[in-house]
Amino acid sequence: MIRVLLADDQALVRGGFRLVLESATDLEVVGDVGDGESALSVVAQLHPDVVLMDIRMPGMNGIDATRRIAADESLRGTRVLIVTTFEIDEYVFAALRAGASGFVLKDIEPADLLVAVRVVAGGDALLSPSVTSRLIADFTARSEVRPVSPQSLAELTDREREVLAQVALGRSNEEIGSQLFMSPATAKTHVSRVMSKLAARDRAQLVIAAYESGLVVPGRT
Repeated sequence: MIRVLLADDQALVRGGFRLVLESATDLEVVGDVGDGESALSVVAQLHPDVVLMDIRMPGMNGIDATRRIAADESLRGTRVLIVTTFEIDEYVFAALRAGASGFVLKDIEPADLLVAVRVVAGGDALLSPSVTSRLIADFTARSEVRPVSPQSLAELTDREREVLAQVALGRSNEEIGSQLFMSPATAKTHVSRVMSKLAARDRAQLVIAAYESGLVVPGRT
């Protein structure tokens, strides 16, 4: 059972998401809150698998709440799925860098929301890979990013760097396998090793690391 917390300042949005999520037998909504402070409190108490987190909330916003959750070692099992109104939102990249595992739009189709929560709970892939990688590339290119030294990837083998670059392009394990002539299972193993070496919570943080280290340059493949 995947346990989900809803954090959004609009009660109508929380109610709609609750109806959708509780229609699935493998998902359980364990609570809903209207601000970041309350989200932190409930997460610390209930340790949900996924927090569906709005960005713009009164008091503590979703970015700061996400950063606090990601920094807490006791909450490593909790992943944050950002909810945003616009596909290209100036806050989304900051949220991903803060530790969010992905994002969805508020007008997402019900079936897609269920898939999104399951994907993030499993930590297996980013949501809407092509859209996500395009957004990250865009904001890396035009926001004030503090580049990470390429030496941060020094522990990776050449093959692992190739895999990391593929992850940064938003590709799934199956797509990585096809591109690099390996099985999806082998690709998944490489991704897991890269995550371990870079101390990344999930693939979203691998994407950030690839762009900020210069391994992948926005606008180039």
